Amino acid sequence: MIILSIETSCDETAASIVRVKGRKVEVLADVVSSQIKLHQKFGGVVPQLAARAHLQNMVPVLEKAFKKAGIAKKKIDYIAITKGPGLIPALMIGVNAAKALSYTLDKPLVEVNHLEGHIYANWLEKEKADLYTLKKMEFPVLCLIVSGGHTQLVLMKKDMRFQIVGETVDDAVGEAFDKVAKILELGYPGGPMIENLAVVGNGEAFAFPRPMMGSKDFNFSFSGLKTAVLYETQKGDKTDKKYQADIAASFQVAALDVLVLKALKAAKKYGVKNVFLGGGVSANKALRKALWEKFKKELPEVNVDFPPFKFTTDNALMIAIAGYYHIAQGKGITDCKHLKADMNLRLK
Repeated sequence: MIILSIETSCDETAASIVRVKGRKVEVLADVVSSQIKLHQKFGGVVPQLAARAHLQNMVPVLEKAFKKAGIAKKKIDYIAITKGPGLIPALMIGVNAAKALSYTLDKPLVEVNHLEGHIYANWLEKEKADLYTLKKMEFPVLCLIVSGGHTQLVLMKKDMRFQIVGETVDDAVGEAFDKVAKILELGYPGGPMIENLAVVGNGEAFAFPRPMMGSKDFNFSFSGLKTAVLYETQKGDKTDKKYQADIAASFQVAALDVLVLKALKAAKKYGVKNVFLGGGVSANKALRKALWEKFKKELPEVNVDFPPFKFTTDNALMIAIAGYYHIAQGKGITDCKHLKADMNLRLK
């Protein structure tokens, strides 16, 4: 089975072509065109600019993917497309490109939730260059999705069955990282800048709050933490490098404390066998270390694993893998007449 996948939910134009046989995944092509430089001067992603860039990049990215894969377009069996959630102007470019290909090639479409892709990136186990094995998963599985737009704890009792057991009531943790970086005038994207600065800072320098850490549910809140950072910087010198580093480190420790504790509590309640991370913030090494150490100490019987670093940011390969599981279960298969972008698409 050969799957072409397309991802345009935010500011990466991505296309991937994979051949799946049994549990073996051969990556024939995996192309990503980033827009970071375009949006840096605005301090964040501008939806209309992102859509224009997707429009400019879509054909070159697709042509590059097919050239690298070395196959004719007619050879693909399915087209997996990110239907949502995401920025609606950006999503529509990818969706319309997929519909056009589906119509001209007479190939079925597979609707994929962007967050399913982040989850299923954890199923990939590398064997060698461009060859992966799909892990045999032991359920229940708990995935902590941490990105610029989402912070969720997702429980899976079987493949393609999702239950959101916790989520943010306001800001996503990735957004909080970006906003704190903006407060400190570090630039965009803020997550990696905060992480790198925190390495040389003192995480105990400032006693920032851990919002909802003591709540009985598994929900999150990061707006109060972000505001606490803002108020602190109004008293200090944001241009002082040590002050910046201590702010970054203290903020990161506070945010990660909440993420790790909530994940641990949920894992205990639902008796999960595996815990994974997904989303851009899952590339944060401090988060990986904190989650690993906490579970090793308190729930050593639970397997904790992380997606390959290259698949933490938005990419089309993860969409292809999620699409494959849709196809295997006959879910989400549609045609060019019925596919529509959905910026508020939920896991279900």
